[in-house]
Amino acid sequence: MSEHRQSRKRRYIAWGVAGAAVVAGAGVAAQTSMAATTWPAQKTYTGRAFDTCTAPSLSAMTAWHTGFYGAAAVYIGGKNRGCNQPNLTPSWVKSVSALGWKLIPLYVGAQPSCQTGSSPEKLTASTAASMGASDGADAVAKAAALGMKAGSPVYLDMESYDLTNKACNDAVLTYVRAFDKALRAKTYRSGYYGFTSSSAKAVATAADKTDLPGNLWYALWDKTNTTTTDWPWGATQFTGHSRAHQYMVNSKETIGGVTITVDRDAWDAPVAITG
Repeated sequence: MSEHRQSRKRRYIAWGVAGAAVVAGAGVAAQTSMAATTWPAQKTYTGRAFDTCTAPSLSAMTAWHTGFYGAAAVYIGGKNRGCNQPNLTPSWVKSVSALGWKLIPLYVGAQPSCQTGSSPEKLTASTAASMGASDGADAVAKAAALGMKAGSPVYLDMESYDLTNKACNDAVLTYVRAFDKALRAKTYRSGYYGFTSSSAKAVATAADKTDLPGNLWYALWDKTNTTTTDWPWGATQFTGHSRAHQYMVNSKETIGGVTITVDRDAWDAPVAITG
């Protein structure tokens, strides 16, 4: 998401239809605190999807449901969310789900203090744990209010930052762990969006995987629709329907007479449980 989210208020994603399946147990390898809980079977989608900063109208979603895209990411909350969401209501979620869309909840939480640019909410070493816990609880509340049920994932959006700043990176991981623990306390799965050069790399290469996300959505703009051939880390990491890849950004597309600018992603990971 090149010019999206809290910055330019544009964050789009696109993935295509290759079918959805309900599976249990995928995407939880790193989530050690899940073991003692009986979890709902997760819903997993594999294919292309799209995402825009503002959730499209129901009529636009109807026009776009042609079979090329099968899922849409929506910004459910976070103080750094860049756009208002007049269309994103429980009724909208119910209606687009009935059309056959799979939904991907995205939460723009606190951003690191070493990140370039301004954000309404920034984390520091002293605030990371408390912010992560409160933002995680808020993300669950926002998802539930929209009709996204327990067992659904919430993907935490962490933008690019200076990975060489150890203190900053440690604070980010503290925040992410607290956020994920808050999700799992309410039986929601943890997901994470980040860049292969920084925020995603921090999670994928962390020596201690305790309480880190079980599903990783990585930004690598190589225009290749895959979650395998360009996967930057170990082949055994984030397997079992736990990966998504943002491979193209700012693609202006017209479907059914409706034009939306999207980012494109290959998706093989959990989506919201609705209905």
